[in-house]
Amino acid sequence: MSKSQGCFGYPLSIFFIVVNEFCERFSYYGMRALLVLYFRNFLGWDDDLATAIYHTFVALCYLTPILGALIADSWLGKFKTIVSLSIVYTIGQAVISVSSINDLTDHDHNGVPDSITVHIALSMIGLVLIALGTGGIKPCVSAFGGDQFEEGQEKQRNRFFSIFYLAINAGSLLSTIITPILRVQQCGIYSQQACYPLAFGVPAALMAVALIVFVLGSGMYKKFQPQGNIMGKVAKCIGFAIKNRFRHRSKAFPKREHWLDWAKEKYDERLISQIKMVTKVMFLYIPLPMFWGSRWTLQATTMTGRIGAIEIQPDQMQTVNAILIVIMVPIVDAVVYPLIAKCGFNFTSLKKMTVGMFLASMAFVVAAIVQVEIDKTLPVFPGGNQVQIKVLNIGNNDMTVYFPGKNVTLPQMSQTDTFMTFDIDTLTSINVTSPGSSGVTTVAHDFEQGHRHTLLVWDSSQYLVVKDGLNQKPEKGENGIRFVNTLNEMITIQMSGKVFENVTSHNASNYQFFPSGVKHYTINTTEVAPNCPSDFTSSNLDFGSAYTYVVRRASDGCLEVKEFEDIPPNSVNMALQIPQYFLLTCGEVVFSVTGLEFSYSQAPSNMKSVLQAGWLLTVAIGNIIVLIVAGAGHFSKQWAEYILFASLLLVVCVIFAIMARFYTYVNPAEIEAQFDEDEKKRGVEKENPYVEHVSQTNM
Repeated sequence: MSKSQGCFGYPLSIFFIVVNEFCERFSYYGMRALLVLYFRNFLGWDDDLATAIYHTFVALCYLTPILGALIADSWLGKFKTIVSLSIVYTIGQAVISVSSINDLTDHDHNGVPDSITVHIALSMIGLVLIALGTGGIKPCVSAFGGDQFEEGQEKQRNRFFSIFYLAINAGSLLSTIITPILRVQQCGIYSQQACYPLAFGVPAALMAVALIVFVLGSGMYKKFQPQGNIMGKVAKCIGFAIKNRFRHRSKAFPKREHWLDWAKEKYDERLISQIKMVTKVMFLYIPLPMFWGSRWTLQATTMTGRIGAIEIQPDQMQTVNAILIVIMVPIVDAVVYPLIAKCGFNFTSLKKMTVGMFLASMAFVVAAIVQVEIDKTLPVFPGGNQVQIKVLNIGNNDMTVYFPGKNVTLPQMSQTDTFMTFDIDTLTSINVTSPGSSGVTTVAHDFEQGHRHTLLVWDSSQYLVVKDGLNQKPEKGENGIRFVNTLNEMITIQMSGKVFENVTSHNASNYQFFPSGVKHYTINTTEVAPNCPSDFTSSNLDFGSAYTYVVRRASDGCLEVKEFEDIPPNSVNMALQIPQYFLLTCGEVVFSVTGLEFSYSQAPSNMKSVLQAGWLLTVAIGNIIVLIVAGAGHFSKQWAEYILFASLLLVVCVIFAIMARFYTYVNPAEIEAQFDEDEKKRGVEKENPYVEHVSQTNM
């Protein structure tokens, strides 16, 4: 390698590849971070449709790598495939950015466009193009980077895959921080309109930069010629071997060393040897999908994100993984591995991957321990044959309520400390009375079992039973708020862009949900004196709480609001998740970086992209497994699900360790060189697979 073409022993060409990967990952994750909000707030879709389209898009991004790998290895080659699909990718990003542009004539003044069909069509076209582009180039870029190294540069190539993985996570980390900030900027005709064109436009620009940077390095790359429809040849060879073995299953035929050797009657030994390499690695991939996927964001929604003066949102905890990867990749590569080598331990690729799976298993154990601590703080909700009742006295007198086996006396404007739990069969009667009244009122209501209810009372003969509709902590760490109207007229409340419309006299609204923080709201009514304020401010809402706000008239004739807690805010801090993220990150660094390098090093030259795609396919399958196990398990306790995942990972780790014990490492380049030598001796001329060298000097 000439000095002009290398830097610190590395091919200069990998600089362009790493920068390309950083920009592409910034583009992809930045765009993806906005999708659900874009679907809901701009296109006006409900949560279910927005979530379904989002997951469909993500799944498509993990299926298209197979297509990209086939195009690269069989038709265009890696370089042309990356360039071609990057153009498709850039167009897709531009289309979805254009789809989010709104104007004065195409706007309903609430952020949702009038000509919605055009915006939806453009969005879907953009997403399909992005899925084809990002998935198609994904297995090609890493394999193309590995192609730039010569024999004897295994150490540099291994470190390249670490740098490559670092670029992936650095790009995703920065984009998930920056693009949401761009989204909340105000732009367009109306001040309340979020700036989706800018938020989508920056990732589109970064994808264009990724393409330009990659093309600029064209003259320095080592490129391989594709060798025809290799996957077609592989499929036919495997099919022939199976049929031939079945046809000659008689004991009269001698056994062969490998089942693929039954294809030798029709196919040359080079192809059979290459297929053996691939199938051996693919066999090792069978247990790997269990490594991928976690549901720790859901756990974060039941925790508090207040760490000193900082408040972290539940979905922001995922960035801890990316931050730790950026920190741990260089530490593991430059410190941990050399120390292990100095100790004389042969830490092979498969041993690293086994350790990675074990660390991930331990991460789920720690997650289960944290979940047990969370469960201790969670409120008790009613079981299937139970009902829970809270009494809220919104009148001006003390009230006494008699339940089977207990009674409670409440001063005016007060509530019971907790929800009282009753078996539906034992809740035979509820009676209400007040001091000075001669009669007793019996509450007539068919309570719905398995639900919480609030009994509103305002004098000895007037009451209302409200089904709360909250049988769990509010999702996503949000805060549930409802209003009770004690006035003699209908009111409407506006809070943080949401409206509690037409709350009738002595009635309660449904809950609406808000992110944490202080909320400002306005109460609209006709009977307030001119000098009375109508604007109010809530207390600082922490994660996962629920409150009832009672609107009443104060002694001076103005409105006042009393706050009552229905569900206490989360109290276990998200900082407790850091140890499990640390273990998972260490496992991922050891497992995933090594997996990329292992998949490349053990693949024959004409199937390196395909094997990279196979590696990526384990990610997709792993996420599907997480959804199936979580959906089919119906765990009454979340910690039990984490223990299940920890157990499955541990079992798979043991199985993988046993499989790895019998795996024999190969050097595809040496094997193929030996075939070249044999063919040369036999006078067979083989086409040179290299094209477009930067010079005659080997890089």
